[in-house]
Amino acid sequence: SPKIGVIIWVMVKKPKGEVRVRLAPSPTGPLHLGTARTGLFNWLFARQNGGKFILRIEDTDKERSEKRFEEGIIEGLSWLGLNWDEGPVFVNRESRILNHEKIKDKKYIGEYGPYRQSERAKIYKKYLQKLLDEKKAYFCYCTKEELEAQRQIMMAEGLPPKYNEHCRNSPQDEGRKPQVIRFLTPEIRVDFDDMVRGKVVFDAGLIGDMVIAKDLETPLYNFGAVIDDYEMKISHVIRGEDHLSNTPKQILIQRALGFPDLIYGHLPLILDSNRAKLSKRSAETSLLNYRDKGYLPEAMVNFMVLLGWHPNDSKEIFSFDELIKTFDIGKVQKAGAIFDHEKLDWLNGEHIKKMDLEKLAYILKPIIEEKGFVFDLEFMKKVLVSESSRMKLLSDFWPSAGFFFELSVYEVKLLKWKDETLPDVKIILEKIFEALDSFNLKSFSQDTLKTKLEGLASEFGRGGVFWPLRVALSGKSASPDPIQIAAILGKKETLRRVKIALEKLEEFNEIKFDEST
Repeated sequence: SPKIGVIIWVMVKKPKGEVRVRLAPSPTGPLHLGTARTGLFNWLFARQNGGKFILRIEDTDKERSEKRFEEGIIEGLSWLGLNWDEGPVFVNRESRILNHEKIKDKKYIGEYGPYRQSERAKIYKKYLQKLLDEKKAYFCYCTKEELEAQRQIMMAEGLPPKYNEHCRNSPQDEGRKPQVIRFLTPEIRVDFDDMVRGKVVFDAGLIGDMVIAKDLETPLYNFGAVIDDYEMKISHVIRGEDHLSNTPKQILIQRALGFPDLIYGHLPLILDSNRAKLSKRSAETSLLNYRDKGYLPEAMVNFMVLLGWHPNDSKEIFSFDELIKTFDIGKVQKAGAIFDHEKLDWLNGEHIKKMDLEKLAYILKPIIEEKGFVFDLEFMKKVLVSESSRMKLLSDFWPSAGFFFELSVYEVKLLKWKDETLPDVKIILEKIFEALDSFNLKSFSQDTLKTKLEGLASEFGRGGVFWPLRVALSGKSASPDPIQIAAILGKKETLRRVKIALEKLEEFNEIKFDEST
């Protein structure tokens, strides 16, 4: 009898058999940062246990689901490097099959598809009919207006506003149209041991007979998820804590269908600086937004894993391989994780510093070509030796280093160091030009330049020499060491830029002379 109190206990044990986890996003909006983090934790758990990571698209919300959102979700996960073992095959803008190069002319990889819920209606119908036949579910004929009236009465009586079981107990009049299918919920206590939260207890008597489908062709979330998890042989469900209240409902449906128990882990919410839930509708939380702003996928993965988990030591910079060895889902915190933009920027800067220069150069190649310049790998590597430590975002590169490719426009007065006059600056720059021109191409290096220019600095002062040289070479008041800039630009370009500065000074002097006459 459904009225008999029974305890359903789901124990967390060391994984036995194959570990199979899944990420099941709904394509109703851009890939959310929280969804991406859930995918990361699932991916790490699977890789640690030699298991499989499955991607399933829960697109049963026909009104809000869009193909472009599905493609964005898949593109975002692929950008992060979270390659799935089973799920949809996706071709990116370069017509290259992501993650699965050998797969041709297939919609899915894996033997338990289709991996889109919209294509699984026949599977759901079979199990819905089974519950109906076994009297574990029933058609409900109550209209929305009738349900609202019931809810108001129960609330007025101080009772939890659950369904009053009218259609469970009363025969229906001929001609009435079924509104939904309800699960006959037993009034029991449901306990399970969560990998993150420990023992969790729910009183199913407060749930009432929950709606599991609109009709035989249209299942709702809790029912569809249970069927898919069973059919796809999922062993562990790792998801956000906002799904915690769904877990007892799903356990009850599993037991009614005779399915094996799953192991659950519910991750803490990601909170903004005001400790409010990071909104899914906020453009700031769209993962691909971070890509477009210049964040590295390695930095995003590093940042996301620290949203709720911390290693035993103080280490904060992790590679994928290090995370697979170090991550422990049992040490994920229960409290919400605060999103810290400054921390993300710092991590991104650290990953830029650690990145192989050739790889970083090719990542930045589109920026160079978009500005109309020919990509030169060796030149880019020299520029990055100077600039990579100054970058927090990839998008910082051009504002910071664009002067290496084209001289920034600057006012002639910027060449002046403190109280020196522009005629004095002209004399010093002429000396600098003469010194630089004395080098042959092979000897034009940072060390030799430093030796030569330090001699001039002892005569005219360091600021008097290096300030106008800095401005002449970069057009900026803040830049790397001008000797380093000159070595990167090479003799020919360095002399050209110093000559431009001298011409500016000459023009300025002529204008001043004309004004005085």
